[in-house]
Amino acid sequence: MSKSYTSYGDRGFSQFLRRAFNRHLGYSEKDFDKPVIGICNTYSEINRCHSHLGPLIEAIKRGVIMAGGVPLEFPTISLGEINTSPTTMLYRNLAAMDTEEMIRAQPIDGVVLLGGCDKVTPAQLMGAVSADIPAIMFTGGPMANGEYEGRTLGACSDCRYFWQEYRGGKVSEEELVKINTALAPTAGHCMVMGSASTMAVCSEALGLMLPGAAAIPATHNQRLAAAQETGKQIVEAVRLELKPSRILTQGSFENAIRLLMAVGGSSNAVIHLIAIAGRMGIELPLSLFDELSRTTPFLANLRPAGKYQMEDLFRAGGAPAVLKELSPLLHLNEMTITGQPIGEWLKDITISETYRDIVHPYDKPLHPEGGIAILHGNLAPNGAVIKTKAASKSLLSHRGKAIVFTSVEDLETRVNDPELDVREDDILVLQYAGPIGAPGMPEVGMLPIPDKLLKQGVRDMVRISDARMSGTAFGTVVLHVTPEAAVGGTIALVRTGDEIELDVERRSLQLLVSEEELARRRSEWTPLKITGRGYTRLYQEHVLQADKGCDFDFLLPDRSKEHK
Repeated sequence: MSKSYTSYGDRGFSQFLRRAFNRHLGYSEKDFDKPVIGICNTYSEINRCHSHLGPLIEAIKRGVIMAGGVPLEFPTISLGEINTSPTTMLYRNLAAMDTEEMIRAQPIDGVVLLGGCDKVTPAQLMGAVSADIPAIMFTGGPMANGEYEGRTLGACSDCRYFWQEYRGGKVSEEELVKINTALAPTAGHCMVMGSASTMAVCSEALGLMLPGAAAIPATHNQRLAAAQETGKQIVEAVRLELKPSRILTQGSFENAIRLLMAVGGSSNAVIHLIAIAGRMGIELPLSLFDELSRTTPFLANLRPAGKYQMEDLFRAGGAPAVLKELSPLLHLNEMTITGQPIGEWLKDITISETYRDIVHPYDKPLHPEGGIAILHGNLAPNGAVIKTKAASKSLLSHRGKAIVFTSVEDLETRVNDPELDVREDDILVLQYAGPIGAPGMPEVGMLPIPDKLLKQGVRDMVRISDARMSGTAFGTVVLHVTPEAAVGGTIALVRTGDEIELDVERRSLQLLVSEEELARRRSEWTPLKITGRGYTRLYQEHVLQADKGCDFDFLLPDRSKEHK
């Protein structure tokens, strides 16, 4: 264990002291010369998506030992969306900092990043990229499918669907309780193509996860086998000096974006990929996401944009099956943690015709374009995001009257007020729910449809905010409006009764108010006063906007030092 000597002013003494204390762990002198592999353990009983990591850690350790390394697990922050308030996005950067600092500070040669729930995977990748020692991603895997009355259930798309139906009077309270027991039946993260699944498959496309590992269900025996192989491979990666800086390039990020579009992945991945790339000094403008979406076929028939779930994708061949179909569009020479370019291991991938309704052929896609579109206009000068394949086609070109909510609290107070003057062709607008305004950009972008409209049979409306929504969510929802309201973006100037026009084909989002009137409103606008303390204050003072990845400004590389 020769890395990161403690600073006592005497390198030899530091090594002598370390060996004396580490003998308690049972290692011999020769063991200290082997590759030391850190296992970044995010186990938590509160984070149910990570509650099953123990056996996976043991399998990873076996693999490390088999390959001649010494495994040492260490804890970092565990983020689980369900039980974290106000949102795990507020703490993603904190988890990234924890990951980076623990990798840098401890005597390890390589690291296995073990995560699962939404923000953990991007946080760990951000930290590992900045620390830049050999690193490999491994997740706890998706839950197995749920089932109720012969219907396959998926958390948390069906959480949202059935809650909405309950509010609309179509599902009884007794039925809701039975459904609730079946929504999340096993260990693992959400089993639809939500943020957790999306970031896992994107990790494969980036080259930082073993091929096929993302889709293996948490409870399947192959996940333990994949964990063991991951342990073996990180030792090999140390020997090959396969650092993230040797794997992650503009091309590998474009491969990940292509896969994101082909699987109908989470809109949150746009923010996360920008943030991970930013740690490399690579810029991913929103225009690139839209350009690649327009030229990437939608191939994976996965919820919430399709029919199937991760357990089905696993049987169909996982992410490698989709990447194989995308081969004509990929940068095939990009290096991966396997020690091979992505094109090399894709050569051996075959796809059974049995599963062609899950992964469609490149020339027979579900849709000719990808699952996410980027919008611009005076309402979103720096861009906004919409998950088109989870939206209602009839609303992708729509003009309506704004119904404005000025905060998450205002939304909760008024959206179901019987006196609220709202019709189904109106547009719900939420302000001050962005990175600074909320703070933390919570998953509130899928604004609830007012009760009185639900009871009339309305199931979708255009909704616009500077917030995010869960990757498991659905509907005609415009997200990540930048600049956000808290920094004076146009969304802060919207008033109830204003007309808004959405045109996804033209990638346009316009507030139909004169420039003169907007100038008048802007002159009356006052900046949000930051009154928080501790980490939340640090977050609000240093977080970047959504189009820049919501990372902290001081965590980006200093480009002035490049090439010196």
